[in-house]
Amino acid sequence: METTLYLAPLAGITDSPFRRLCKKYGADVLCTEMISSRGIYYKDRKTAELLAFKDEEQPIGIQLFGNDPDIMAYAAKAVEEKNPAFIDINMGCPMPKIVNNGDGCALMKDPLLAGKVIEATVKAVKCPVTVKFRSGWSQDTINAVEFAKMAEKSGASRITVHPRTKDQLYSGTANREIIAEVKNAVKIPVTGNGDIFSPESALEMIKETGCDGIMIARGALGDPFIFTYIREFLATGKYTVLPPKKRLAEALWQTREMCAEKPEKIAIAEARKHLAWYIKGLHGSAKVRNEIMKAQTYKQTEQIISEYLQESGCMND
Repeated sequence: METTLYLAPLAGITDSPFRRLCKKYGADVLCTEMISSRGIYYKDRKTAELLAFKDEEQPIGIQLFGNDPDIMAYAAKAVEEKNPAFIDINMGCPMPKIVNNGDGCALMKDPLLAGKVIEATVKAVKCPVTVKFRSGWSQDTINAVEFAKMAEKSGASRITVHPRTKDQLYSGTANREIIAEVKNAVKIPVTGNGDIFSPESALEMIKETGCDGIMIARGALGDPFIFTYIREFLATGKYTVLPPKKRLAEALWQTREMCAEKPEKIAIAEARKHLAWYIKGLHGSAKVRNEIMKAQTYKQTEQIISEYLQESGCMND
């Protein structure tokens, strides 16, 4: 069974080293972190840094958020110079600092404005424009099907649906029936997103929704290998989990790459959460997690991981 596997855009997480690792282990399509259209319009330096990606990351999309059609069009035209495979519009982020400004999932409350944003973005660029959104703002205002039709009519070439409302954030269970309803309502490709934490859940998503692709978000945290597992499982009905030694070797590779791209102190601070995800569930992980949180350099981090592998007996795995 063939299906396209996407790495979701995750703010503060899906930087270039992590994206490249996901690509190595089977992600077909990558996406940048969520980027502010206003940040691009006002030429914010930190915003510009989020746009960087390497040729080996292709096909990769750039995800933008914003609620002003003109500013979104400007930003889309500006980032198209980076030669992304597509531009994705975020209309699903539920976080207060985003929705309180009228961005992200707040646009699901105003489909008319959302349509204008999509139309303006599509007209501004030659590359495909895609849209990611949720079930709706709240349980009483679920409008994913109508929103999907609007996105298609406005020129979106693909849509991704996370079947939770804004109010749910990431709690409860993703309602896959909504993805199936959206899939039946539009002709453009539909990607399913939400609660893909295992190869088995990926297969369930495909069977229950008929989606054209799967987007993995939280399931890839500390486990970029999930793409390989899903690929193997869809092809053969089974998969082999990487041993701790290999997993942590890749975690250290990611940390080194982060240090190569940023000042070491900043990179190590950002890498701590990734390393904590990598070791989660391993024997004795609580102790080594506490040590990692105190590390200030890559050398210290590497030593902590090396000692853990030797003490836990994982070196021979």
